[in-house]
Amino acid sequence: MTIDTLLGVAVGIGLAAACGFRVFVPLLVMGGAARLGWYEPSAGFAWMATTPALLAFAVATALEVAAAHVPFLDHALDVVAAPLAVAAGALTMAGALGEASPLLRWSFALIAGGGTAGLFHGLNGLLRAGSTVTTAGLGNPLFASLETAGAFTLAAIAVLVPVVGLLLTVAMVTVIWRLVRRMRAGGRAGVRTA
Repeated sequence: MTIDTLLGVAVGIGLAAACGFRVFVPLLVMGGAARLGWYEPSAGFAWMATTPALLAFAVATALEVAAAHVPFLDHALDVVAAPLAVAAGALTMAGALGEASPLLRWSFALIAGGGTAGLFHGLNGLLRAGSTVTTAGLGNPLFASLETAGAFTLAAIAVLVPVVGLLLTVAMVTVIWRLVRRMRAGGRAGVRTA
């Protein structure tokens, strides 16, 4: 593997992780960065920087963010977004791999991109469920704002500083996993004492 391919993998994993928070934010960031000349997507993915694509990503992002801030609608969105997040994670990974062979590109896209997006979406869903239980859904709009900020931040870092984005992704998985384990342990302790 070349250094460009390795950097592409780092970009793709960071973008895919951001897809686990918000499906369309990483696509918007990737397309916007390409339009500004800050990032060059793989051959065949230049369409992401076109005006129609950027408008579509912007509208989809606005709708997704708005729906995520409405209690109870946020959970319906979470269910619908699960397969979309995996698909968007695969798409962002494929678009980040530069001149990689088609076999390598799509293998990484499906396994690493889709898998990373699915992992982040699942862990994030568990945290959202914990927020719903502990705040009766009233804390979910704040949680949604944190998800959106996390998606924009992680996507931007992944495109602009790929290695830092990859390290941030690993750190976020560790933190989220520990929070989920802590919530589960607290739930089991509450059941035992009841």
